[in-house]
Amino acid sequence: MKEAILVVSFGTTYEKTRKLCIESTENEIKDRFKDFEIRRAFTSQMVIERLKKRDGIIIDNVEEALEKICKGETKDIYIQSLHIIPGHEYEKMHRHIDSFKDKYNFNSISVGKPLLYDEEDYKKVVEALDTKGLKEDEAIVFMGHGTDHISDNCYSRLEDEFKKQGFKNVYIGTVEGNETIEDIIPLLKENKIRKVILKPFMLVAGDHAKNDMAGDEEDSWKNKLLKEGFKVETYVKGLGEEDSIRKLFVSHLEDIIE
Repeated sequence: MKEAILVVSFGTTYEKTRKLCIESTENEIKDRFKDFEIRRAFTSQMVIERLKKRDGIIIDNVEEALEKICKGETKDIYIQSLHIIPGHEYEKMHRHIDSFKDKYNFNSISVGKPLLYDEEDYKKVVEALDTKGLKEDEAIVFMGHGTDHISDNCYSRLEDEFKKQGFKNVYIGTVEGNETIEDIIPLLKENKIRKVILKPFMLVAGDHAKNDMAGDEEDSWKNKLLKEGFKVETYVKGLGEEDSIRKLFVSHLEDIIE
């Protein structure tokens, strides 16, 4: 009986970043676990419906993917989350998984951690991201998604870990969380920062990265910083494009399989 791996992400409607960030991570998993059946699922039903209507692309949600796996002879299922934090989408994924556990005669269903989960993850993410070589008057500001979930504190914990490892000019703000760019700008001024490098701290570089962070609209992070007198450089690449980050997701999967 074949073992199956279900790779679960929020999803994106951008084809290019889907291939660069989600598909590339799935391919690393396929290369590492060649004898497994590999399937994809998104947790965002909105993204799923839009892809189906606009592009004719059919993507399973978690329930649909598990249903298809159940139709085979698979008895052991490993699920790897590509979520960044254990927030609402991660919990929704678990609710869908739990609803299946009593319906089918599995041997086991195991779930891999999101990118940031335990203390060791924070250390590894800091080591994985290239934040070296900054001048005294330069800073990197990451844009996280943010959430009203308690896991929003993951972003501040990660920023603390950067500081702990000696990267004092690295900041993490969010679009929908507690720490915003408005909170970071006074800190940049206080530390006499002249140049800011903006990077998304999201799996894919979608709407938030392209528009809210690096867009030409007046309220984008780029333009807010320019208005305050900073030089600004934008880096519009999702975390899934970073080989070091993809390897962390693979290592979380290895933890539950091996």
